[in-house]
Amino acid sequence: MGKAFSQLKSQQDEDKPILPDNPAITSKAANYFSICGNKPPRGVPYEKVAGTGFVTCPTCQGNGEIRQELEKQLVALIPYGDQRLKPKHTKLSVCLAVSICLLAFSLTIFFLYPRSIVVQPVGLNSSTVAFGENHVQLNMTNVLNISNSNFYPITVTWLTAEVLHLTSVVGQINSSLRLHIGPLASEQVPYEVANRILDENTYKICTWLKVRVHHILLNIQGSLTCSYLSHPQQLPFESFEYVDCRENMSVPHQELPRPA
Repeated sequence: MGKAFSQLKSQQDEDKPILPDNPAITSKAANYFSICGNKPPRGVPYEKVAGTGFVTCPTCQGNGEIRQELEKQLVALIPYGDQRLKPKHTKLSVCLAVSICLLAFSLTIFFLYPRSIVVQPVGLNSSTVAFGENHVQLNMTNVLNISNSNFYPITVTWLTAEVLHLTSVVGQINSSLRLHIGPLASEQVPYEVANRILDENTYKICTWLKVRVHHILLNIQGSLTCSYLSHPQQLPFESFEYVDCRENMSVPHQELPRPA
């Protein structure tokens, strides 16, 4: 009986608080609160102070409050396994964004990369001949074929050409153009050059009836100025034409190959 009474007394002694009840300590403990919950820790009373501002704790899913004046001083710790640190489909989104950027860049380079613009003389279209006292007046119309291999339109702005007979310049032209050629398209440009040939032998070849062949060789050299994407470019061309200077009108023919 005595042994049981002593055990009960020792159990009551263990349940007694070690620190005495102190009103000052209790009032200080009332100022503490939970950061991640509405309830304070066990054994500490939770009591809001009147007139004190509180803000929602950002790491407690809206379940806790912190003092407003401590908002910029406290550091929030996020667990390593928090889902906010592991967004879903991150690798897929990054790979998809990189693939789209590479595809857009490749397509832009493919369509905007400058390709060749080919200028090919088609040949003589027509010619008229008139004779003076010691010269031959030859007006000829030639045709140029322009091929655009780009995926964007081009504009032909200027044409320059000169006609040479033997070593002398007998005619030239400087003409302003405004020809638009669409993507992957071709256009033909006719141009007319007035030539005045003063060579005596050429005059005899064109006027003497005893001469069976009345053809003269003319060398045409020129350039086209094209503009695309605000970038001008000069395209040279050259051709050799045999022109019949006896008749008033020559028959169109194909361009002869350039002699070596």
